[in-house]
Amino acid sequence: MQIVNANLLRTARQLRGFQQGDAAKRLGVSQAMLSRFENQLSAITDDVLKKAAEVYDLPESFFRQPDPVLGAPVSLHPMWRKKASVSARELDQILAELNLRSMHLRRLLDAVDVEATFELPQLPIDEFDGDAGHVADLVRAQWRLPQGPLGNLTRAMEAAGVIVVQSPLGGSSVDGVTFRAPGLPPLVVLNTEQPADRMRFTLAHELGHLVMHHGQPTQNMEQEANEFASALLMPARDIRPFFARRVDLRLLAELKPIWRVSMASLLMRARSLGCLAYNQERYLWQQFSIAKIRQNEPPELNFPAEKPTTLPELIEAHVQQLGYSIIDLGALLHVQPAELARLYGITITHEPKTPHLRIVK
Repeated sequence: MQIVNANLLRTARQLRGFQQGDAAKRLGVSQAMLSRFENQLSAITDDVLKKAAEVYDLPESFFRQPDPVLGAPVSLHPMWRKKASVSARELDQILAELNLRSMHLRRLLDAVDVEATFELPQLPIDEFDGDAGHVADLVRAQWRLPQGPLGNLTRAMEAAGVIVVQSPLGGSSVDGVTFRAPGLPPLVVLNTEQPADRMRFTLAHELGHLVMHHGQPTQNMEQEANEFASALLMPARDIRPFFARRVDLRLLAELKPIWRVSMASLLMRARSLGCLAYNQERYLWQQFSIAKIRQNEPPELNFPAEKPTTLPELIEAHVQQLGYSIIDLGALLHVQPAELARLYGITITHEPKTPHLRIVK
């Protein structure tokens, strides 16, 4: 029998949002003993393992997986420092979910190949004198995206091998996060508790991190990712003519469904391109506040959120072609069926058809 992976004992606790003291009470041990278990200072007994499976609602096999537990991705570090509204418990829970999803992805890819149509560009920002807009233009060119509004960013990123997932992220205020595990395609998780325009900008922001940032966190990386996202979704040469008219709330409302970005993003883009003076921008922000649309833009301008397809297709391939039932998938991924329904919406079963599959994006 495989030994218990102590790191997964901690991951399970964080996944459920438990503080160590609370978890220790539920497990019937002292906090000091749980700390020793989680830090591999004491062997986890069979009784504790059985209780952990019950408390964390995970099969005992979950804790015997050999997978390493990875630390926070580069893009989270500056956010951790600046976003005081996000607690340490929430960040631990997000990191636990990222590790869980990566473990699932590794197992799902064992039987199904996903072939990218395009490469994910690697364009370190330092090699472009900090010009994130130029990097965004290069990404558009390498992916052969048409001029003008970008139709479906999720589809474009999935075609480059990126796995996009949507999740409530534990109800936190984190908009999105990128996670790279060795031997796996990049994973981007977007918070579903945000409007479609913000979700799309967040996705472009995370793409900026994937393309430009590959080392230690830097002071400017969040601003660079924002500039990249703005230029990717609203290329200067394409959107500038739209700002030739008088920029006001009516124009911003007209442009939102065309460019599929928020009115606020359009306003900031107009200002960054020199199409607005500072006083004009300030006046428009005042108009946003008067109209009470700074936090929530007019609902009639909303558009449907983009839907990822790669991960659902991976699940579907296991169900439709490989004949996995929800019980089989639970055994493969070492979670309870109810967890699968929550994460992936899996409810059906089918007979197996082929032993190995390929998904071409």
